[in-house]
Amino acid sequence: MTASGHGFPRTRRLTKSADFKRVFERSVKSANGQWTLLARSNGKRYPRLGLAISKKHIRKASDRNQLKRIARESFRLQQHTLGGLDIVIMARSAALQADHETLRRSLQKHWDNLVKQCKPSWSSSSDPTAT
Repeated sequence: MTASGHGFPRTRRLTKSADFKRVFERSVKSANGQWTLLARSNGKRYPRLGLAISKKHIRKASDRNQLKRIARESFRLQQHTLGGLDIVIMARSAALQADHETLRRSLQKHWDNLVKQCKPSWSSSSDPTAT
């Protein structure tokens, strides 16, 4: 799986609260009934993913875990198209009523939307000569 470049190593994850805070402070937003995605250029040549699936909206841990698995898998398959973005995914309550295929299609639309909105910023910031 990782031989094809579709892995999900630690370098592709937002792990520090400062990274999440940076995305929450100033970001491009893409939202619908199931998901809200926030994205911001990270100055790197690869995207990183953070998940913020709250108990307030998704009460059961098993449901939160299922949504996280779907989000991670979608990111893993699309990361090669996302450039240098830090992305935070949040689930809405309506995600519980949607089937897996609807959730996947919804995320695909979000990825396309974020690439369109953010491409000018991440393509210029990933220039190795830029500081």
